[in-house]
Amino acid sequence: MKKIFCIGEALIDFIPVQKQKSLKTVSCFERVAGGAPMNVAIAIAKYGGNSVMLSKIANDHFGDHLLDVLQENDVDTSYIVRSDEGETGLAYVSIDAAGERSFSFYRKNAADLLLSPEEVKDEWFNGGDFLHFCSVDLVESPMKQTHRKVINAFREIGGIVSFDLNVRLPLWPDEASCRQTIQDFLPLADIVKVSEEELTFVTDTNMEKAAIDTLFVGNVNVVIFTKGSKGASIYLKNGELYEDPGFSVTVSDTTGAGDAFMGGFLSELVSLDITNGNLRQRVREHHQRLLTFANASGALTASVKGAIQEAPGKRHVLTFIATQRTKNESR
Repeated sequence: MKKIFCIGEALIDFIPVQKQKSLKTVSCFERVAGGAPMNVAIAIAKYGGNSVMLSKIANDHFGDHLLDVLQENDVDTSYIVRSDEGETGLAYVSIDAAGERSFSFYRKNAADLLLSPEEVKDEWFNGGDFLHFCSVDLVESPMKQTHRKVINAFREIGGIVSFDLNVRLPLWPDEASCRQTIQDFLPLADIVKVSEEELTFVTDTNMEKAAIDTLFVGNVNVVIFTKGSKGASIYLKNGELYEDPGFSVTVSDTTGAGDAFMGGFLSELVSLDITNGNLRQRVREHHQRLLTFANASGALTASVKGAIQEAPGKRHVLTFIATQRTKNESR
């Protein structure tokens, strides 16, 4: 089975027990494992895919917990490096009435940022494998250079590379450095996932089509544009557009919903015998399946509290899709 390597941060999210409060007024938090690449890896494994976490995890109690969660969810942890040098990164989250989040990060000495290029071997990767990365661990660090090495290795062997922009501005020294780094890494990806807010931030325009067009640089052939409760769209490099309205659910917590969406998309995509040469063709042929499953994955995750590991498995997602279709047909 093809592997999907997810490189980047693994951290602890502290989710407030009390909603609709700012961080300064929340008095009680619940600890959950998090980090976008880790969330995506878990979602892929839940949907039956062969996911691999590629990171450095601290030799502390929180690091032990992260490793336990990954293994309990059948993510391959054999490529993870443990470290006495760094600490496990922490993220404190507040959630408003709509389930949307704001963050406060403690990551200046995070272990994942210390993964060096020398600790990763090119021979780990095969031509049919996928690589998924995000922008959080692209701040200046050994991990940024490790991203470059791994992405270059995938480019050389013809693997598929996906990039979720996943902008978290509090982690950057300024907006300009975040925007420039994203623009530097965009051409290295085959698939790019971007939200409405991120699209405006990176392209400096709120004209959707014009903004999306600027993302087709270098190797980019597919752009996935997520719109929250309004579903998602797929843009192809030749101008084709495919849309799906998504699913209506009662939102409990949007933490991990975008990662579940991406995990759902990649887990379905990897089963389609994808290569660099047929990527657009396969996405064109199976766009509805890909978008429907990804949207359902994100919606169901948003309907439960907290961590991605509480999200449903593939059977639940397929049952949800079938139920929604039956409801729509009966109207």
